[in-house]
Amino acid sequence: MSPGLRYGLMLVAGLAIGTGTAVAQLRQSFAAMGIENGPWRTGEKVGTADASVATRATVALRGLLALPEREAIYFNAAVDSQGRKLIGKCAYRVSGGTIDARWWSLTLYDSKGYLIPNPASVHSVGSAAIAPDEAANWTVDVAAKRTGAHWIAMPDDQPFELTLRAYHPSRQLRAERGRAPLPRIERGECRA
Repeated sequence: MSPGLRYGLMLVAGLAIGTGTAVAQLRQSFAAMGIENGPWRTGEKVGTADASVATRATVALRGLLALPEREAIYFNAAVDSQGRKLIGKCAYRVSGGTIDARWWSLTLYDSKGYLIPNPASVHSVGSAAIAPDEAANWTVDVAAKRTGAHWIAMPDDQPFELTLRAYHPSRQLRAERGRAPLPRIERGECRA
């Protein structure tokens, strides 16, 4: 094999390995975005030209469209409130209160950022589904079977993530996203 061909193959292999490693790290979660609030992770300047390179790359790999923070803040959780990885063999209860935004949604995704098909076609719950008398103290169950009034279906045992989108967030939420009261994620029963 000629030295030129050998160097060319090494260059291609190096680029493939480097690109694959970068993609794998960015797909892991929004943890690279830097702001933690309990189990939730988010970043600043998502959906803008001012976002960091890591934030823009994460959004490009995991998000189809990212709105600027005045339109939406995206909080992502891959662990429960005790720091345990979210896994489909367990049931979870997400509980929260008023979120300082015009409206919000909670959606379940696989670990690569895609919706997980389920027979019930229930992937998300939004604030429009929460009755006014529940708004200050609501719960959403994430489980294989419906157990409460608000439910997101988890069809299998794979790891998953939850994304909380706060649409038209207040200035205070935008400024204090690392300290704002966000929902708790509590693990319930787990199947063997």
